[in-house]
Amino acid sequence: MFEAVELGQSLSKAEFKQAETTFRAELLQLQRQLAEAKVAALIVIAGVEGAGKGAVVNRLNKWLDNRDMATHAFWDETAAETQRPEYWRYWMGLPARGAIGIMFGAWYWDPIYRHCRGQASDAELDDGGQRIKELEHMLHQDGMLIIKLWFHLSKKTFHQRIKQRSEAAKHVRAEKGDEHGGVDYKPFVLSAARLISRTDTRVCPWNLIEAEDDYFRDISVAQAIRAGLTQRLAEHRVADRRLAVPNPLVGVDASGASILDTLDMGTALAKSDYKAQLKHYQKQLSELAWQAYDAGMSTVIVFEGWDAAGKGGAIRRLTSAVDARLYRSHSVAAPSDEELAHHYLWRFWRQVPRAGYMTLYDRSWYGRVLVERVEQLARTDEWQRAYQEINDFEEQLVDSGAAVLKFWLHVTPEEQLKRFEQRQQTPWKQYKLTDDDWRNRDKRDAYEAAVNEMVLRTSTGKAPWCLIPADDKYYARINVLKEVCERLDQALHTN
Repeated sequence: MFEAVELGQSLSKAEFKQAETTFRAELLQLQRQLAEAKVAALIVIAGVEGAGKGAVVNRLNKWLDNRDMATHAFWDETAAETQRPEYWRYWMGLPARGAIGIMFGAWYWDPIYRHCRGQASDAELDDGGQRIKELEHMLHQDGMLIIKLWFHLSKKTFHQRIKQRSEAAKHVRAEKGDEHGGVDYKPFVLSAARLISRTDTRVCPWNLIEAEDDYFRDISVAQAIRAGLTQRLAEHRVADRRLAVPNPLVGVDASGASILDTLDMGTALAKSDYKAQLKHYQKQLSELAWQAYDAGMSTVIVFEGWDAAGKGGAIRRLTSAVDARLYRSHSVAAPSDEELAHHYLWRFWRQVPRAGYMTLYDRSWYGRVLVERVEQLARTDEWQRAYQEINDFEEQLVDSGAAVLKFWLHVTPEEQLKRFEQRQQTPWKQYKLTDDDWRNRDKRDAYEAAVNEMVLRTSTGKAPWCLIPADDKYYARINVLKEVCERLDQALHTN
């Protein structure tokens, strides 16, 4: 693979200066157009040690307007990063729409270095490559441009530069652009070639850069970035024209039985039984929360359901049993401008709990396939691909050691209307009832179809849905508590 760029190409200083003047002006213009189009661009800088990756990034910050750029070098993991899923640190560094992000190595470094050091098998490297492909494809579909640059040196030049840097380090601090240095050339290159071949896709291709000559390397980088930006901006203009016509609402026919119809809505619990069981399960949950903390196991609990289904009440019964230092509760509303500038999952990645802690979501990432689908706030292609994106997200949470619990609280239309009317008549509850709540009742069939498909397509072995009949609040609260206790106990004894 890399032999194709061992050609000994070079530029004179005069040739470089002439080309630099042209490229610098063109790249600045393209950067402005990128900002106007609200398109995010991510530049991945990777390659062999000593190839000048740091020098390239410094030059890019000189050529471009770095007020709209951010550079991330993933050196030693912070405490916050080690206590969250592997990809959390990368999501935190993704650029907003209209901005440019530069990542040293990004999600490629760890798989390559683990493999070349014998800490990961071929199959594990290939699995890592598949996850990378899925992530990059998802970001691309969301509109992000990903430019991947691999800097290559011949074995001879590599050893020469390592020797030079070793000698220089006796007097000055060596360049720290190669986070995982200290590996042999051959195994590193073989591991990199294997991963690159498996992640070189049509929409996110690799650019192999010959880095023997600094001038040629830097102009090659400029050419690759110019080509990527030019193509992405052209695609954006075409997409704007194509999306000018709203997509029709599809897939909302609720004819026929749904999975929600299988629930026994007549279940109820006497108040005396409720109080006894509430005390029992809250005591158990308190103990399990501390066990999870000691074990470093995070917990993610998602609540979805109809308006007035009792999500808030169920959450309060959970949180009152857990030490306030161990949990965070998020009530998910419409996204902010900052959140809208990123992939819709970005704001939920930000809230992923640290190891040992618990996060509860009143509404969640499922808004993409529920309210955004029904209200046509997301295009058809966006909510249709969200099922797999959500499954991948939750799988990463579970694979990192988290327990993921998802509840749908179901109430009948008759019970919901009764609760709406009670809220309307109770002064301290009136704020809970909005015009949207009444309007959503008119779209019950559309929402029920969306819920049914959501459950069918996102109830996985690692993160199954738990459907709770909630016409009786006592019954619903106890069953939520019971399920949380059982799942936490199971997860603690499995991990």
